[in-house]
Amino acid sequence: MQRLLLLLLLLPLTLSAADYRVGERLAAGKGNLQGFRELMWDDLMPADWDPMAVFKGVDLKRLQDADPKASELLAKVRKEWDKAPVERSLNGQRIRIPGFVVPLERKGDDILEFLLVPYFGACVHVPPPPSNQVILVVPAKPVRGMRTMETFTVSGTLTLQGGDSGMGIYAYRLAAERVEPYQVPQGKKK
Repeated sequence: MQRLLLLLLLLPLTLSAADYRVGERLAAGKGNLQGFRELMWDDLMPADWDPMAVFKGVDLKRLQDADPKASELLAKVRKEWDKAPVERSLNGQRIRIPGFVVPLERKGDDILEFLLVPYFGACVHVPPPPSNQVILVVPAKPVRGMRTMETFTVSGTLTLQGGDSGMGIYAYRLAAERVEPYQVPQGKKK
């Protein structure tokens, strides 16, 4: 359990040949915004909300894998993060945001629906992030050959429409007009 809590806190751990590490986030993308507002993941959280508040006063080093207190803490974190508040001013905004994908609905090689998450490993290798850090993306046309944890920049209209995808609770829905492979900004690694 202690290892799971450490992952929850996004401590880096190399997991794949994809050159990303669990917890790693993308820099703002590059390209033409064409009427979309560039957002980063922190923009989706109200400024007065602290996702780490649930850990205040907890000494994670004292928790062991089999400790019932660790299981209780993880359940408490999940409960709080599943009801994370949204940034209401973003409702109906045309936005552009880079992230990692978790395909949900497939038809052959086409992806009809996916989650966009802020860091590598979210919803797959580690517990899902807070719901206000998970976006359900419904592209205008299917995306061919998308794989789990690939990086994309998605542009479209964001709404405050939450739900449970089975892979994680999401607080936002994005009607995507464009789904493009993420391009690393000049001067950044990867």
